[in-house]
Amino acid sequence: MSEIRVNKLIDEAGTGAVELTQGATIPSAKTISGAGAISVTGNVASSGQVSGATGSFTGNVSVGGTLTYEDVTNVDSVGLITARSGINVTGGNTTVKGAVETVNTGAYATGAISGVTTGILTLDTATGTVFTHDLQSGAVGLVSITNFPASANSFHTVTLLLNQNSAGTANTTAVLGIGTQMTLTPTGVAGFSTAALVGSGTTVLLSTTAEDIDFVTFGIHYNGGGTGTATNYKTFVTKNGDFRLG
Repeated sequence: MSEIRVNKLIDEAGTGAVELTQGATIPSAKTISGAGAISVTGNVASSGQVSGATGSFTGNVSVGGTLTYEDVTNVDSVGLITARSGINVTGGNTTVKGAVETVNTGAYATGAISGVTTGILTLDTATGTVFTHDLQSGAVGLVSITNFPASANSFHTVTLLLNQNSAGTANTTAVLGIGTQMTLTPTGVAGFSTAALVGSGTTVLLSTTAEDIDFVTFGIHYNGGGTGTATNYKTFVTKNGDFRLG
């Protein structure tokens, strides 16, 4: 291997840069440094990490993997954006177009609750905030709402669409109504038992007409205190119901 030791390289005419017709190889742990800039008219390909203090692009940037960045002015995405720690909007307006709420089926499990052999319906808000349950498969004894964020002084809404059974008998009496027995499990908290506050009576009663649809909405207010303390949460439950065809 030959070695050339020079301070500067310039083309034959003495007016421009040298052309590296076969490319150039930079050994491991070596760098290119200087106060000037690197200008590339073609593509730049790197199998390792590219790092820098700043960067400016006048065209498009395509990333096949994950792009991590902070303090950007605008984000324009044609695909899905996942914000793992939430979104904090400190100014301006927030506009959402074409948003669709996914309707999920509540996870139902049979079990004895306070001596009443009936089911536990789990509404996992990590999958959405609107759920359905067909009471023909079993009445609801306990509603468990899980994985909602416990951020300071927040209010979370969960909607449950209940399809009455063929006899019109599920959850139609005060002792078996919706809201008396609940468990709340915020994200990162072990969970606790509570009871919902109802506008009148002690529980929400469902329609006694077979196959009716009842919309039951739960509102959870967290006051910002200890996340694992039940008294720092208040749950409200309301109903719009007796929906049927004809």
